[in-house]
Amino acid sequence: MRTMKLGASSLEVPVVSVGCMRINSLDKKEAEHFVQTALEQGANFFDHADIYGAGSCEEIFAEAIHMNAEVRENIILQSKCGIRKGMFDFSKEHILESVDNSLKRLNTDYLDILLLHRPDTLVEPEEVAEAFDILESSGKVRHFGVSNQNPMQIQLLQKFVKQPIVANQLQLSITNSTMISSGFNVNMENDAAVNRDGGILDFCRLHDITIQPWSPFQYGFFEGVFLDNEKFPELNQKINEIADKYSVSNTTIAIAWLLRHPAKMQPVIGTMNETRLKDCVKASDIHLSRQEWYDIFRAAGNILP
Repeated sequence: MRTMKLGASSLEVPVVSVGCMRINSLDKKEAEHFVQTALEQGANFFDHADIYGAGSCEEIFAEAIHMNAEVRENIILQSKCGIRKGMFDFSKEHILESVDNSLKRLNTDYLDILLLHRPDTLVEPEEVAEAFDILESSGKVRHFGVSNQNPMQIQLLQKFVKQPIVANQLQLSITNSTMISSGFNVNMENDAAVNRDGGILDFCRLHDITIQPWSPFQYGFFEGVFLDNEKFPELNQKINEIADKYSVSNTTIAIAWLLRHPAKMQPVIGTMNETRLKDCVKASDIHLSRQEWYDIFRAAGNILP
């Protein structure tokens, strides 16, 4: 699979990340086979979080990949922390404890990337800075990022945190693309002009922060997938038309649409279906034309001013 630099780091990563939130839906043999299939496809970037399966997803993954020193050096591990039952927690104590627990479950000494999961309004960035320094100096975490944060929240962290923020995981799909549509509707008196994220797309491009789109096939907030969905006839017709042209699946085109954006995004795919995984990987070889990208965007119901 094609690779890219993650943010301003020197870390070379696949353009598609394998999300492991649902790996606990597989039995042991299925999990082993899925992970092996991903590796065979060059998809060696695995995204985790301490809350996925209440930690069980990290344990299942470590067992499925038969984690050892040799295996570890050939994969890239990312995990997230900060979401707790009924609250968010970016305290120094919780960050350090969460990382230690993830490392234990993953059977490894270090994470390649740690993301702060969902903004904590009670965050004390000085504490985050202390936690990051400890994690970096101990070798437990090599790179740091955030998830679901706007520019001001990132800048507040950066005032105290010395490590570069290399990634920001955000909800983005063809049907959930307000961070793109608001840029088309600057100074307009319509709903599409509402800036819901503080201009995070351009901010991340300006500051060399890789956007990692999550739920790239979902519409709404986990309401369902838009592919082959009768609620989106025009969009599916257009995607299928372009898929036929390139002799690939509609899944491939949905990911190729994200990869076509010059922000150099890294979609996080959550499928545990090996065929769909392979289809997602194929998107790294597809370069949609400008016309095709805009045709898909408009077919999703977006109106250009």
